[in-house]
Amino acid sequence: MAIGAVLTCVAALLALAAVGVVGHNRPIATRIVYSASLALSSVILIVAIVRLLTWPGPDPATTLPIGLPWIGARFRIDALSAFFLIVVNFGAAAASLYALGYGEHEQQPGRVLPFYPAFLAGMNVVVLADDAFSFLVAWEFMSLASWALVVAHHQEAENTRAGYIYLLMASFGTLTLLLTFGLLAGPAGGYGFDDIRAAQHASWLPGLVLALALIGAGSKAGLVPLHVWLPLAHPAAPSHVSALMSGVMTKVAVYGFVRIVFDLLGGPSWWAGMIVLALGGITAVMGVLYALMQHDLKRLLAYHTVENIGIIFIGLGLALAFGANGMQAAAALALTAALFHVLNHSLFKSLLFFGAGAVLTATGERDMEHLGGLIHRMPLTSFAFLAGCVAISALPPLNGFVSEWLTFQAILQSPDLPQWGLKILVPAVGGLLALSAALAATCFVKAFGVTFLGRPRSGAAMRAEEVDEFSLSTMLGLAVLCLILGILPGLVIDALAPVTLSLTGGRMPAQLGVAWLSIVPIAESRSSYNGLLVFLFIAISAWVAVLVIHRYASHALRRGPAWDCGYPDFSPVTQYTASSFAQPIRRVFGTLVFRAREQVEMPPPGSPEPAHLTVKLRDLVWDGAYVPIADAVSLAADRLNVLQFLTIRRYLSLVFLALVALLLVLAL
Repeated sequence: MAIGAVLTCVAALLALAAVGVVGHNRPIATRIVYSASLALSSVILIVAIVRLLTWPGPDPATTLPIGLPWIGARFRIDALSAFFLIVVNFGAAAASLYALGYGEHEQQPGRVLPFYPAFLAGMNVVVLADDAFSFLVAWEFMSLASWALVVAHHQEAENTRAGYIYLLMASFGTLTLLLTFGLLAGPAGGYGFDDIRAAQHASWLPGLVLALALIGAGSKAGLVPLHVWLPLAHPAAPSHVSALMSGVMTKVAVYGFVRIVFDLLGGPSWWAGMIVLALGGITAVMGVLYALMQHDLKRLLAYHTVENIGIIFIGLGLALAFGANGMQAAAALALTAALFHVLNHSLFKSLLFFGAGAVLTATGERDMEHLGGLIHRMPLTSFAFLAGCVAISALPPLNGFVSEWLTFQAILQSPDLPQWGLKILVPAVGGLLALSAALAATCFVKAFGVTFLGRPRSGAAMRAEEVDEFSLSTMLGLAVLCLILGILPGLVIDALAPVTLSLTGGRMPAQLGVAWLSIVPIAESRSSYNGLLVFLFIAISAWVAVLVIHRYASHALRRGPAWDCGYPDFSPVTQYTASSFAQPIRRVFGTLVFRAREQVEMPPPGSPEPAHLTVKLRDLVWDGAYVPIADAVSLAADRLNVLQFLTIRRYLSLVFLALVALLLVLAL
């Protein structure tokens, strides 16, 4: 049975964590842990793919004699969990293959090896859980394992701070999910998912559950304003772990939201779609704006995770709105777009983090201002990174375009909605989505251009060399897969049909039977897209252009000095930098979004010293939401500090008053 095979692999991953503890000081341990993780993740991946493509219905639940005494620990594979098992384990397999080479550069493998397979096991158990207790235990286990990986390089103060903030946000999210499942279980205490589905809920409960699910799952996924840990934790972790946290763990959070709101809650009202839509649109735009301001390559990618989570939640909000109004076809389209983007983002974001890890390995730098010219030193890495940049910028014919195009097609169905609030909000969110797509393309022109093009800005960039074959094969394989899913998206759309049928009661039309491998969201008369023809057009046009240039261009050579921006000295400082590239965006949005302040320090007249430009940005979400909370906690701690200096009589008095208060609560 499929569930038995998957649980066996999960148990093997937990055993592998023990192997990492015992053998972390031995050089062979790195190869053993990552090779075994690759094999086990691949087995789960194959089982999940076969299960989803040959879907006859959900497996019966498997109950283990652990967990709550009266229900045990229940695990089940249905269509939704099968799809997310594919996402989790493909990302895990890719990260493990990459780590076979990248892990050799880890200076302290003992801080990574024991927690890596445990992290993979935790994510799988979250997706498999069929009762609230197992879900929450696995969720917290996943959070703690990932926290240990974030603070693996704890010698750096920045990493320690990142781990502290991540642990606080993770604990807060788990608490809200605990409250969520407590409300869903009701007074009867039916913590099994089947019992929750069958329970009758009060009219006020869906709104409260939605709010708690948005906080609990949104804090892990990175919804604004709960995103503050992502730009800190993702750069702090090793690059293969960063890829897992950004490309996979945030998707487990999306799974948690979909499981609670679409499955267990039974579909809230149309106003729930408005809330999710608005949060998704704001998250998408804020994420890409913050990304544009970054110099740190990994932090830039972390903020883009926030943007793409916003895109996913736009699709989920549309699915809720359409489903509440009985528009099953449109709801299936929106949910397909969201889930397709879940898969796409896991692919190209993993690719980009692997590329950033390769750059870090080759140069020791994450700051784009110290890079440049790497396309000559690392041509294969630069090609793979370029493919990831094109995919995340939603440009055809790669996969990122397809899922965002499907989201826009769902937005175009909004005139059929009966509520005027949705009629106004959906086009507005569509405008935010278009803005985020344009800014994302701008951001990755900056990321690729400043990092890989031009002249090297440091000695480390000049001395860079191509990385190992494991890292290269992983990156190039993901680049090829981004292309395949871009030109053959019907494979994924049809595979998602069991998921959308179970959650919305509808599905998109079968795509593989459409001529020329086109995809048709609703009907051919309304819209269609053919990634294969777009790819062939681009390829043939490029080939013809090259042929014409080589056939008719002059072979005579004329040598002259390269354009030097008016400076005779061929210095890298005359190139565009990350700061100068982002300056127009900073000038437009800086006052409103970042409270940007620019200060120019001019040398005295006649001095040959250069001028210095200092740019200060502020995170208004951090300043407005989290700093007051931290100040209040600090103030309360100072006031309550007196409690540790009381006499024994006063302690006894406090205990007595607490007992009286408890008795009054029970009496009332």
